[in-house]
Amino acid sequence: MLAKTRTCALVGLDGVLVETEVDIAPGLPAFHIVGLADTAVQESKERVRAAIRNSGVEFPMRRIAVNLAPADVRKSGPAYDLPIAIGILISTGQVPELDSKSILLGELALDGSLRATQGILPMVAVGKRQGFTRAFVPRLNADEAALVHGIEVFPVANLAEMIAYLRSERKIEPVSEPVNLSEYRANKPVGPDISDVRGQEHAKRAIEVAAAGGHNLLMAGPPGSGKTLLAKSLPSILPSMTPDEALDVTTIYSVAGHLPVGKPMISERPFRAPHYTISNAGLVGGGANPRPGEITLSHRGVLFLDELPEFGHASLEVLRQPIEDKVVTISRAQGTTTYPANFMLVAAMNPCPCGYSGDTEQQCTCSSSAVSRYQRRISGPLLDRFDIFVDVPRVAYEKLNTPPSPENSDIVRERISRAIAIQHRRFGDSGLISNSDMGPVEVWNFCAVDDSARSLMQMAMKQLSLSARGLHRVSKVARTIADLADSPEILTAHVTETLQYRPRLTA
Repeated sequence: MLAKTRTCALVGLDGVLVETEVDIAPGLPAFHIVGLADTAVQESKERVRAAIRNSGVEFPMRRIAVNLAPADVRKSGPAYDLPIAIGILISTGQVPELDSKSILLGELALDGSLRATQGILPMVAVGKRQGFTRAFVPRLNADEAALVHGIEVFPVANLAEMIAYLRSERKIEPVSEPVNLSEYRANKPVGPDISDVRGQEHAKRAIEVAAAGGHNLLMAGPPGSGKTLLAKSLPSILPSMTPDEALDVTTIYSVAGHLPVGKPMISERPFRAPHYTISNAGLVGGGANPRPGEITLSHRGVLFLDELPEFGHASLEVLRQPIEDKVVTISRAQGTTTYPANFMLVAAMNPCPCGYSGDTEQQCTCSSSAVSRYQRRISGPLLDRFDIFVDVPRVAYEKLNTPPSPENSDIVRERISRAIAIQHRRFGDSGLISNSDMGPVEVWNFCAVDDSARSLMQMAMKQLSLSARGLHRVSKVARTIADLADSPEILTAHVTETLQYRPRLTA
């Protein structure tokens, strides 16, 4: 007898409907799975066999063929265990056939219990888009699946419970109330408070401007000057994510298997700080079966690269395209996968190998050639992707010994939220989110300057040898500073502050 159940596969961050066909025929006992299944799917044979036996039903000792259609889509992961097991039981007549509007998802343990399975959220979402009305998922994933409105989510603890439900011997109550997305917006941002940073007022202002406009930021200074603490304080001044942003991030973390236990939705903006020994695939994503990398895990948040020159040259260069396009595309022989990568890049570096070039207290021991080689590890095209450059000098004892600043993260975040609201009204439904996303057309339309500011920008372009891209970046940062000041026009004071954030500034 041929039986069919429905499930989903993941291709990148999107789900693809998969039909599980199970055919049991006379012959020597055998269990075959076809349909471009990877090792994890092939291993489901042993999990399914043991789970069926340990759930009080019979595993057929005949020839079993399982086809996962469409056969040209690669299947990976253990989420196919439950639909395969139910298909076998339907084919042997041990349970009634499941209706055609239900999807099954979940990994089976050997005792028949259902384990938490990654990627549940996008798979249930594709089921809803395809017109399915019910989804049977592991109980541990029920709250995550319930983020998708418009489809009934049935939490299943084990295979025996699912069998009893199909036999009408017991009921499984669906999740009664879908998760309220708005409750995830009010959580207080995590991370050190910006008032914990002593001194460094110039750097704190630069971080505020960067956060308000989504600008990429590079900090340079000697060891122990507070660069890392400044970066870690960024999440505390960033506004909370909207429900749509939170769903985007949760989908990514669900696919990557990084959703915290008992937490169905990511409510804080991501802050990722990979070590400089990270591989290209770890940073950008990839592998035999492509997985999201750090830049995708930073989507809607911050990617912090400490000790920037220590990262591999190839790893840094692959950042250039995602920074500009806000997506990363991974090509393999079996197809192309695109991941979102709309992140704010924050980097920190020492000015030289010993770290003390230009320091007022400690003598630098590096030769000029060593300093030059160290700084050349970061290519010009990558440096050109940073909007804001700021020096973070050594902090004097007097400043370290002062009480925390009364201007804490809540106050700064309120100013940033007002500036971001201005940008949202300005861009409307254009798809742009922040000032850093503006292209040449938007810079022309929205970065109006008065006559004195225009003269200053013309002079700066000559003296600083700014490229067209560099001039646009100056305009975008000045627009953000004007938004923080609630000024409809970019004034001379805004341009003057912007020029302080350019590298190697000459008067």
